[in-house]
Amino acid sequence: MNPIVLIPARMASTRLPGKPLADIAGHPMIVHVLRRAQAAGIGPVAVATAEREIAEVVERAGGTAILTDASLPSGSDRIWQALCRLDPAGTHDTIINLQGDLPGVAPECLRAVLRPLDDATTDIATLVAPVRDRTEAEAPSVVKVACSLDPHGGADVARALYFSRLPIPWGQGPLWHHVGIYAYRRAALARFVSLPESGLEQREKLEQLRALEAGMTIGCARIGTAPFGVDTPADLERARRTLGVAA
Repeated sequence: MNPIVLIPARMASTRLPGKPLADIAGHPMIVHVLRRAQAAGIGPVAVATAEREIAEVVERAGGTAILTDASLPSGSDRIWQALCRLDPAGTHDTIINLQGDLPGVAPECLRAVLRPLDDATTDIATLVAPVRDRTEAEAPSVVKVACSLDPHGGADVARALYFSRLPIPWGQGPLWHHVGIYAYRRAALARFVSLPESGLEQREKLEQLRALEAGMTIGCARIGTAPFGVDTPADLERARRTLGVAA
């Protein structure tokens, strides 16, 4: 594999407008994410954004930014357009989509998300972590994955059968928290962004269901703990406390 890491970022956010540039421990959030991706050491890193102010911040931090069309509907569309502009020759056959609101993501997560692609039949890879308590299980903001992983060890990669905001599957056993970091084979990303929104995608508000409904295979790699995302002012304050101490 010859991976590239692309980070979609946009200023518009319903609950926290302008969050890519929110200050955390003296640096904009997008710079924290950029540096953690670079620390993984698995390939070049670029930020895909429609806003010049984000691009300028990334470039001042020594990173690469690719300006994309503001009309694109999703981060997946944004990274595909950025990839086509940055690598038109198709040098990179594996694309990691790292969300720009994960300032505390461990570099090891970017290495882990490549593991499911060792299986040639897997189109897309992603990450899961154990659901720790009932509150996490029942929170609609926490996406759960139906996949068969042994919580006590054994294989750490499994196929995703479904994603939901409900605690699935039913019955006794572990629940798995979906971590929204993806690794796509280049052909799989090209196909994915060409597909129309699917019925279950619209119902659950989960983009990855489009891939499953189209017959694409998603593999999940297990990690110990889900990195926290920043979606609300309270999340931002948590990130400032956590990363401020780490800094």
